[in-house]
Formats: sequence, C-alpha cells, structure tokens
Amino acid sequence: MSGTSISTIEQKLIEGQAVEAIRACYDPEIPVNIYDLGLVYDVAVNEQGEVTVTMTLTSPHCPAAQELPRDVEQRIKTIPGVTNVVVKVVWDPPWNPSMMSEAAKLELGF
Repeated sequence: MSGTSISTIEQKLIEGQAVEAIRACYDPEIPVNIYDLGLVYDVAVNEQGEVTVTMTLTSPHCPAAQELPRDVEQRIKTIPGVTNVVVKVVWDPPWNPSMMSEAAKLELGF
C-alpha cells in the first residue's frame, strides 16, 4: 500500500467500476447478476484505494459459496487504482427475494 491518498472523486469512480465488475458475477443457479439479486449490501472505497465489499449469499448452503466471493475479489482487483480488495460475507440481514432490483424481479418473473 502506498502512502498516497486518492480523491473522493477517484473513490467514487472506483466504486462505480466495482459495481459494474460485480454485475458481471452470476450465481450459477440464477440467471441474474449478484448485484441486482440484492446480494451486495455495500461497496466502499477508502483513501488508499482499498475496496471493501459486504455481501451475502442466497443461503448458507449455496453451492457457489466459495466461488462467488472469490470471483468478486478477482474482478475488482483488475480495476486501475485498486490497491486491495476485502470481501466480507455476512448473514445478517438474511437475503430474501424482496432485496432484488426491479429488473431482477422482472427477469425472474416476480
């Protein structure tokens, strides 16, 4: 990690790019990206360019429990200016279908 800080504007740009990178991640059992499914609770970028993603899974027994957080991390690491990525998987609040975006609900017929 360098001693240089990035501006608030740069943080917001990285945050937007991180969200787009997350939108390329799909639960293998559901044909909607994990961001629109509502599995991502927060994306934060600090002054050092570290991105912290707080997310959950559809269930603790999700078959993709190991691969989805790793996929999120790998995709965000490729963004210029990102110095580190921390993906936190949390279970509170538990995910439920009401957390999906309107687009995801339409796609899945809700």
